[in-house]
Amino acid sequence: MKQEQSSPRVVSDRIVDLCTSTQSVSSLLAEDPTLSPKEAWQRLYGDWKLPKSSKGDLKIDDITTTLTQSTLSKEDLERVAKCGKWGPTQPSELFLKIFNDALCTLEDDPLRGMASPSLLGSCGVVPLTVISVIPDIARHMSNVIVRAEKEVFLATNYWQDSVASTFLTNAIRELDRRAAERGQKVVVKIIYDRGSPKQLFEPHYYVPEKEYTGKNVSLPAPADIPNIDLQVINYHAPLMGTFHAKYMVVDRKIGILQSNNIQENDNLEMMIHLEGPIVDSLYDMALISWYKKLEPPLPSRDAPAAQGGLGCWPDGNGSAHHGGLSEHQNGKATEPGAVSSSEQLESNDRGRADVVTGPSTTNSTIHPHSSQNGSPVPHRGAGSHLRSDAPNGALDEQAEGYLNKGEQALPKSRVQHPSPGPGNQPLPEHIIETPHYDDDIAGEVARIQTAVSPKSGESRMEAVTRLLNHTTNKGFVGNTAPECPPGEEMTPYIAHPAHEPFPMALVNRSPYGPPSHKSVSNPQNAAWLSALRNATKNVFIQTPTLNAEPLLPAIREACERGIDVYCYVCLGYNDMGELLPHQGGHNELIAHSLLTSLPPTARAHLHYAWYVAKDQIRPLVQSTRHRSCHIKLMIVDEHIGIMGNGNQDTQSWFHSQEINVMVDSAEVCKAWMDGLRRNQNTHVYGALDKDEGVWRDGEGKVAEGVVGVDPGRFSWARGMVGAVRRVKGTGGF
Repeated sequence: MKQEQSSPRVVSDRIVDLCTSTQSVSSLLAEDPTLSPKEAWQRLYGDWKLPKSSKGDLKIDDITTTLTQSTLSKEDLERVAKCGKWGPTQPSELFLKIFNDALCTLEDDPLRGMASPSLLGSCGVVPLTVISVIPDIARHMSNVIVRAEKEVFLATNYWQDSVASTFLTNAIRELDRRAAERGQKVVVKIIYDRGSPKQLFEPHYYVPEKEYTGKNVSLPAPADIPNIDLQVINYHAPLMGTFHAKYMVVDRKIGILQSNNIQENDNLEMMIHLEGPIVDSLYDMALISWYKKLEPPLPSRDAPAAQGGLGCWPDGNGSAHHGGLSEHQNGKATEPGAVSSSEQLESNDRGRADVVTGPSTTNSTIHPHSSQNGSPVPHRGAGSHLRSDAPNGALDEQAEGYLNKGEQALPKSRVQHPSPGPGNQPLPEHIIETPHYDDDIAGEVARIQTAVSPKSGESRMEAVTRLLNHTTNKGFVGNTAPECPPGEEMTPYIAHPAHEPFPMALVNRSPYGPPSHKSVSNPQNAAWLSALRNATKNVFIQTPTLNAEPLLPAIREACERGIDVYCYVCLGYNDMGELLPHQGGHNELIAHSLLTSLPPTARAHLHYAWYVAKDQIRPLVQSTRHRSCHIKLMIVDEHIGIMGNGNQDTQSWFHSQEINVMVDSAEVCKAWMDGLRRNQNTHVYGALDKDEGVWRDGEGKVAEGVVGVDPGRFSWARGMVGAVRRVKGTGGF
C-alpha cells in the first residue's frame, strides 16, 4: 500500500549552512597538520558518532511505504543547488532531487556522508573508464602511482598477494627509484580491511612492518624503498562494519574509484579516473577514513585540486577541443600510437570524436548470434518477449533498444590494432615480469588495445578469452561465443573525449558494526531509492548481488509506474553468504520472487538477466570461478550515473563503508552503457523468462550448479560456510 507524502523533504537551513561553508576536515588539516582527522571533524561538526547507532528518521518501513515521486518547487531546487559547487554546468532537476534526498539523511549525523558536507557536491571530469578484469585496472593504477610527485593514498577492502598487488608493489618500487632521481621523498598511505582480532579493541590499527611485508600482503619493506614513507592501517568497525571502500587519490590531482579489491579472481570490474574539484572531495573522505593523525602529513594538504586545473588533456582544462586524449597537429587531433599519423580523429555533428578503426583481423562470416557452426544458439530465456528475429536468449526489442541508445553518437575506440607502435611493431605488454609504464593515458590506451588484439593465428574471441582467463583460468574455454562483428570488440579502456567539468556528488555510507538493520539512513541508500522514485524513463542496475530489503519494493513500484528497470546480476554470486539469516536471500530467489510477484503490465517493464561474459553464450555460476561480474553501477534516465563500491545487497545497504560518486552527464553515461554492452554478452544470452523468473536453455535446462529458487531447509548451514570464506577474503565480496 503506497502512502503519499504530504510534502517533500527539503534540506534544512542547518544542512545548507554546512554545505555552503568554506570549512572542511581537509582545510582544517591544511591549517593545522598536527590534528588528526577525527579531531578536525569534532571541531567542525561535533561528536564523532560512527560507533553509535545510526537512528535517523528514515526507517525501512518509511522507505517501503513512501515510494512516490517527490515534487520539489523551483525554490526548493534552487535551495538544493546552493549545496554544491557545480562548476560551468548546472545540475539537472533529477540530479538535484536525488542530491536533496541524500543530504536529508545527514540532519542528525553529518558523518554518515563520510566527507565534509561542504565537499559533497562538486564537479569534475572522467577522462578514462576501465571495464575489464582486475589486472587491467591494476595496470592503470600502477601507471598513476609511478607518475606520482608527492603522495599516494590507496584504499581497498581486501589486499591479497597476487598479480594485481604485484602491479602495485612494482609501481611503488619504481616510484621509489624516480623519487631518488628527483631527490624527493614520497608519502604512501594504504588502508585495507583484513579481519583481525585487534580490531575488536582498535578498529583502526597501524599494521607493523612484519605483518604487511609477510606472505599474505607482501608490501615492500621500508629498507627496500628508502625514498618512500609507507604507512599501513587495517580498519574494520566490529562486528559487521566492513571497510568495503576501493579508491586511490594521487597528489590530490587524480582520483581512482573502482569496484574491485586488490586480489586474484575471475571478476569483470569497473574503474573510473576522476580529475578536477571532485578529487578534493575524495581527498577529504580519505582523511576521514584514515581517522588517525597523519605522520608524516600528506604533502598536498594545502594544494586543492580545485586550484590545480586538469592534467588529463593537453590544454589542461578540457574545454578547447573535442579530440579527447590526443595530440594536436594543425588544428586536428591525432591519437598517439596510431598506425599512421594521417589517421585523424574527426568530430561528428554532436561534437564527439570518432576514432578511425583499424582493419578487421578475422575472415569469419559466422552470424554474431550463432554458434560456431553457424546454427542459432539454443536458449529461450526471454520467453514470449523475444524478438522474432533475435537469437534465443536475447533481451526483448525494448530492452535491446535501450542498450543500443546513443551508440552511433559515441566514439568508436580503436580497439584492435595488431601493430600500433613505432615502425608498425607491436607495443610490448605491461606485465609484472616486464613493466612498461606510459607517460599519459593515451599511451596506456594504445598499449592495452595492443594486448587485447588477436595474436598470430588467434581469433578476436580467442583474444577475449585470453584476456578474461588472465591469471586464474588459464586454458578455460567454456561455451565459446561466436565472433563479434567489427566495431563490437571488447574495449577494456574507454577514453572519453575532452569535456567540460560536469556536476558530481559523493553519495557514501559510513560503516555500522552492530548486527542489526538500523543503519538505513545515509546518502548512498537515499540516492539509490530516490533515483528509482524519480526516474521518468528507465533505470539500469548492474551488481553482483541484489537482495536489499528496501530496494525490492522500490523496483516493483518503478515498474508499476511504467519505468523500465534493467537488472544485470551475477548468477550465484556469494550464494552461501546470502543464505545466512537476515541477509536477504540469494540472487535466484530474489529474481524469481520479483518477476512472479508483478502483475503482467508491470512485469513487462522489469528486464532481468544473469551476467554472461563476452566470450560465453550462457551464464556461469560464480562458484565455478570462471566468469563473474563485480561491477556496481546504476544509470538513471540515461544521464545520471551512480558508480562506486556499494552492492545492492544487505551488507552494503546496512553495514559496510561504501564510497560512490553520482555524475550528471549524458555523454559519460552513454559511453558507460556502450562499454558495458560491448564488454559482456548479458543482453544477448542472459535474460530470464519473465513469467517464471528463471534462466533456461533451449532444452529447458537451468544453468549448471545453481542452488535454485528454493535453497531448502538447511540453507543457513551453507551460509555459515560462506560467512567464513568472506572473512578470509576468498568469498565474493
